Amino acid sequence: MAPHPRPSTIRVGIDVGGTFTDAVAVSAQTYELLGQVKVPTSHDHPDGVAHGIMSALERLLADVGVPASDVTFLAHGTTQATNALLEGDVATVGIVGIGRGFDALATRRLRSLGKLTLAPGRTMPVRYTGLKHPERPEEVRSAVQRVREDGAQVLVAVEPFSVDDPLGERAVAAEAAAQGVPVTTTHEITQLYGLAKRARTAVLNAGIMPRMLETADLVEQSITKAGVTAPLMVMRCDGGVMSLAEMRGRPLLTVLSGPAAGVAGALMSERVSEGVFLETGGTSTDISVIRRGRVQVRHARLGDKETYLPSLDVRTVGVGGGSLIRLGGGGVTDVGPRSAHIAGLPYACFASAADLADARLVTVRPREGDPEDYVAVDAAGGRFALTLTCAANALGVVPEDSYARADSTVARLALEPLAASLGTDVEAAARMVLAKAAARVRTVVDALVEDYRLDRDVLSLVGGGGGAATVTPFLGADTGLDWRICAHSEVISPLGVALALVRESVERIVPNPTHADVLAARTEAEKAVVEQGADPAGVEVDVTVDPQRNLIKAVATGATELRTKDRAAGTDAAQARASAARSLGVAVEEVTELAGTAHHRVLGARRRPRGPLRRFGRERTPVRIVDGEGVIRLHSADAHVDAMTVGEAPATLARLVDERTSYGDGGSRAPAVWLLVGPKIANLSGVLDEEQLLSLAATELRSRTPEESLVAVMEERR
Repeated sequence: MAPHPRPSTIRVGIDVGGTFTDAVAVSAQTYELLGQVKVPTSHDHPDGVAHGIMSALERLLADVGVPASDVTFLAHGTTQATNALLEGDVATVGIVGIGRGFDALATRRLRSLGKLTLAPGRTMPVRYTGLKHPERPEEVRSAVQRVREDGAQVLVAVEPFSVDDPLGERAVAAEAAAQGVPVTTTHEITQLYGLAKRARTAVLNAGIMPRMLETADLVEQSITKAGVTAPLMVMRCDGGVMSLAEMRGRPLLTVLSGPAAGVAGALMSERVSEGVFLETGGTSTDISVIRRGRVQVRHARLGDKETYLPSLDVRTVGVGGGSLIRLGGGGVTDVGPRSAHIAGLPYACFASAADLADARLVTVRPREGDPEDYVAVDAAGGRFALTLTCAANALGVVPEDSYARADSTVARLALEPLAASLGTDVEAAARMVLAKAAARVRTVVDALVEDYRLDRDVLSLVGGGGGAATVTPFLGADTGLDWRICAHSEVISPLGVALALVRESVERIVPNPTHADVLAARTEAEKAVVEQGADPAGVEVDVTVDPQRNLIKAVATGATELRTKDRAAGTDAAQARASAARSLGVAVEEVTELAGTAHHRVLGARRRPRGPLRRFGRERTPVRIVDGEGVIRLHSADAHVDAMTVGEAPATLARLVDERTSYGDGGSRAPAVWLLVGPKIANLSGVLDEEQLLSLAATELRSRTPEESLVAVMEERR
């Protein structure tokens, strides 16, 4: 990597994988990648993965040439919690069930959590005791002692309806803390009803708590000793980061955080607005969605059971850069799921031409019990795997600067025995392999596009990971969608960790919620990220109110420092119009600038319906919101755009929202609203009630000056 001028401050992201720990340094001013290192993950060291984290950090700082005091942000992502659950390597959990009568009966049933399967032959080790009178300190003390004597290493306090009245759970937590035992309470894990699911989530959280606390202590001590004064952050499974203190209470939030780091990298470094992100490694591809600039989250399944863990919606396909080719019936029957890594073979395309001399096709069984129809080549230099990467390079679809790039001449030489077996030429053989692999990935991509109703007009396929170029370019050509490979795709996960925002999610079940209930959830989420170090000036909160489920959800995100990169002045009007025109599929002269602020331009083109009813159809205004870097941050197939000042907003928004509210058998539905003010795009689209919408709008604008420019973008709901 070429030397860089010494930066004033840096952000560091560290991704702890199963085999390697990757670390990157990014300029806090420009977000430019300044350095990257890779060290073996230190599973077997006395300090565990903490040793590898510190080794990576020390090497990274030396390579970049900055002292530890210049680190303003340090975060790490880890697979430790995920691996602990997958391997069943968890602590024995003691459940203290609180209540009398029917409540006691309900909590006693939680003994069945001891049957929760984590890995083949490994179930959740659970101990149980009951507590009838949590208001009596001697009974609480006795209950905690009983379950500890039964072998519990960590406790879970469970009481029906503790989301409404948590005093009983708090009493148990206080006693456990007094006895020096780690403890989880269900009301702190989630505020959603459903005793079984809430308790299941809390028990899983408790099971990994001792190990995660031990690692957290070691990492914190190490970075303090190294001279890093920035608070340590940890990657969450929903695409954000949290403080180390927050992780200590809810380590389960780090489970499944591996794929979340890559998506965060695509979202922040690539500024993706609408896309399907494909992170391709050696064995598999993780596929996820970014819709209107937001990652998509759902409750995760762990131990094959639903939990209240908010996790990225990731679909995994067993196709990666190292996937082996399978033959049968005279053709390519599949690509993967086994890979060259599993088979212990080097990629043929990365060998030399001399090593591939006299190559002949052979069948292999990667592991005992696997089918024998995987193919490799035996040649002068030994046995080599024929992989998806070999096929992509032979066909010439791997971009020149890609991490997966190999000499196309060598790749074609490697595929010659395969082509001969198929009775065709190398190009056709390579195309067969890529088509078979892409078809499996495309099935998942198509399902995600349908599930999330993504707009194909602005949709991009974005490839990340070391094997990105083996899947994304061919799939893009096959689907006709725009595609691109992330810059520095091989380190997209640690980049995502370095650039991730602090995130907090608050969910509440509130029958017939009032605007006060909605504002309370919003305030709680905002306060949580500020307490974890987010700059209050940059916090954004998305609120969704689902009246059918009586569910309020508030998701707050914010940076731990005021971002210094000026995004307001990078793109002129002509560049912004060109970007919008490409997205809209129209000529530049058809694009009109409808409104704008110092940070965003709102551009659109008017369209009438096509066909015989064109004269009578309603004119639509598709809209694109372009930021200072020429990136489309928000899009709409048909929207109203209104400019005003902050001082005019209360009266103007009330009138416009009222005019655009729709009415039907299900009641009234306020329009979807986004407010462009300052550098933020305030997303209010998740609220259907007019009063709640206007209350949230007032909250978003309370810190702005009356003369400041404001643009409202509204979509009517039909």
